[in-house]
Amino acid sequence: MFEQGYYKKLGLGEIFGKVSEGKRLSIEDGERLFGCPDVLAVGSLAHLARTRINGQKAYYVVNRHINYSNVCVNGCRFCAFSRKKGDRLAFELSEEQILEKVGSSGNNLTEVHVVGGCHPDLPLVFFENLIGKIKELQPQAMIKAFTAVEVAHFAKKEAISVGEVLARLKGAGVRMLPGGGAEVFSDRVRKLLCPEKLDGRGWLEVVRQAHEMGIRSNATMLYGHIETVRERVEHMAALRELQDVTGGFVCFIPLAFQPSNTPLGEMAPTTGVDDLKTIAVSRLMLDNFAHIKAYWVMLTVKLAQTALYFGADDFDGTVVEEKIGHMAGAQSQQAMTRSEIEGIIRAAGFDPVERDSLFGAVGRKVTGG
Repeated sequence: MFEQGYYKKLGLGEIFGKVSEGKRLSIEDGERLFGCPDVLAVGSLAHLARTRINGQKAYYVVNRHINYSNVCVNGCRFCAFSRKKGDRLAFELSEEQILEKVGSSGNNLTEVHVVGGCHPDLPLVFFENLIGKIKELQPQAMIKAFTAVEVAHFAKKEAISVGEVLARLKGAGVRMLPGGGAEVFSDRVRKLLCPEKLDGRGWLEVVRQAHEMGIRSNATMLYGHIETVRERVEHMAALRELQDVTGGFVCFIPLAFQPSNTPLGEMAPTTGVDDLKTIAVSRLMLDNFAHIKAYWVMLTVKLAQTALYFGADDFDGTVVEEKIGHMAGAQSQQAMTRSEIEGIIRAAGFDPVERDSLFGAVGRKVTGG
């Protein structure tokens, strides 16, 4: 931890005091942290907050990602994953193919993570039946499925309320929503990059209803494209405000924009400094979120490892097969074993904890897989 006098020289003396006393930061404080030229100083503050909440623990989950289809009615300019129906790169997994992937993962899965595009044809009953069959195959696993954007799409397609969609998914076995589709809540950004998509207020409303029904969720922010620093911090503040009301968010995941294979392909990717600073500011702004994820799929394993000293306490998990980030040019590997993840966490000086979707400790010993 740097001395208070050093933070004063950086113009962060007041922020140092707030963080030391556990007081809430303002949007302006968040902007000042992003503007600080010393990323280690910002990281040190975030590490203080991180250890206050989670000590030396660093979490991971044994999970399996299922991206059921990239066919999508939206045309988000930042997305390399989605395709229109009939495109040569479009794919749509059958129920049989999905269940084969889920079943091939053995019986040690703790989480099955299911997301895809907003498909124009697949009915809600298809997904209800699918979730039920996944639960039969992996009864010990929590099912985390369908972003708020997908939920709103189901409601529109079926001409029913969001509440009814959520009730049906919960009845089928969905315990939690992933945090995708939040992007950046800014109306300005969304009008330019994803005008067809559910807007920021709509995303927050779907999640609010889910929380009120006992369905927990994660939250994300896609950064590093055309958004301003102010818009990043306002996004965090909106999540913090909803968390004050519902307490339903489990983890926050900053997602670095991957420009390859998107209409924004001429943009430079985020730098490691920006990635680490964004994770650190997230930890400091989101004082009512218990967990911040360093998503190794997007960050690369080495940067995610470093991020554990910049406010992050979760490493995500084994993943097995991820398409969304990799179709946008992510250079990370497709999967890691439990022993690999635990070794990376220990090498960084932290204590690995295998968790479930809600961050309950699983308590298994690593035997090499």
